[in-house]
Amino acid sequence: MKKLTLALTLGWSGVATAACCYFAALDKDVTQPAQRAFISWDEKEKIEAFTVQPQFEGNADEFGMVIPTPSKPKLQEMPKDFFRSLAVFTILEPMDMSKFKRAMRPMSASAGGPTTRSMETKSAPPPVRVLEHGVVGNLDYKILEADKADAFFQWLKANKYHYGGDEATLGFYVKQKWNFTVMKIDPRQMKREANGKFIGNITPTRFTFRTEKAIYPLRITQISVKDRTDVLLYVMARKKMDMDGSWTYESNFLSMWNQAMSFAVPEKLTEQEKTWQGYVRQKPLSPTSSGAQLEWAGKLTSKRLEVLTHPDQYHRDAPPEEVKRLKILSGHLKQDWYLTKFRKNFQRSEMTHDIGLVPARYNGVSDDLEYVSILPTSPP
Repeated sequence: MKKLTLALTLGWSGVATAACCYFAALDKDVTQPAQRAFISWDEKEKIEAFTVQPQFEGNADEFGMVIPTPSKPKLQEMPKDFFRSLAVFTILEPMDMSKFKRAMRPMSASAGGPTTRSMETKSAPPPVRVLEHGVVGNLDYKILEADKADAFFQWLKANKYHYGGDEATLGFYVKQKWNFTVMKIDPRQMKREANGKFIGNITPTRFTFRTEKAIYPLRITQISVKDRTDVLLYVMARKKMDMDGSWTYESNFLSMWNQAMSFAVPEKLTEQEKTWQGYVRQKPLSPTSSGAQLEWAGKLTSKRLEVLTHPDQYHRDAPPEEVKRLKILSGHLKQDWYLTKFRKNFQRSEMTHDIGLVPARYNGVSDDLEYVSILPTSPP
């Protein structure tokens, strides 16, 4: 089974070169992450959607995906360059050179379809049931429900889904009564290389489903991780969002942010920044290796969304063709919602449960600080 890819910034160096920022975004956000996802969470409606884009190279019968969701999802094909445009959209803006008093050394990054009918006799339904099947983009999919992990494991094997995991991982989701979407390459939708292999990115696919809480299914991806995996999440919600528990980015971000504010001209600090300096002083912070790294966070104001239809409003350096391509994000980014982008490099031993997504808070206070411009302490 091929690995599923569910799926920055500049340091201070006198003058920030935007070209480096651009290439960092493409390299670190498009080609490097082992897992990446764009997640939309509507807390009022209890509806989540996540978009994933696997990468594939090999024979069609070598590729298989198993994606669990808390309820039956609706699948939708997304634009091919969706994640590439997200990377460009979230490039940090140039540093406000007038706000900071002096330079400092760069700071390294801290560590419903047809169902199986029951027999007229009152025999039990089969332990694995196909709820829906179809094709989305270049993927042939089936949505299943399962009562027993061992039966599901055997179903995958019998239907030639080369699942590389174990029954225990499937059981984790079966016990919670989640649905499973299984997917294969549809060879009719792919181009074959001269050597007979298929190669390329799979169509980005959006899964929309009901759930009581926002979640990213991390545990099932443990099976394809040898030692570590880089997870990059873009989360759009009505509030700034974070990972729950010890994976929160708050300590890493606020310690970096607080140090950056110490280099600012006091008169140029906003009231919000002064207030947050007070919060941080009440409970001093140190970076933590277990926490995520915040890379972009901002409200999707009408002004910020203008770049989707008016490329001349994009005030960071990127190739014009990439800026024009931002229009594919139209209709997917919601005005006045918040977009939060964060990354964590997980050790395989950490991946024992899924990622819970929660409103960002620090020491009991709702965190609405934006991070859209380079700071003196931004990681290189």
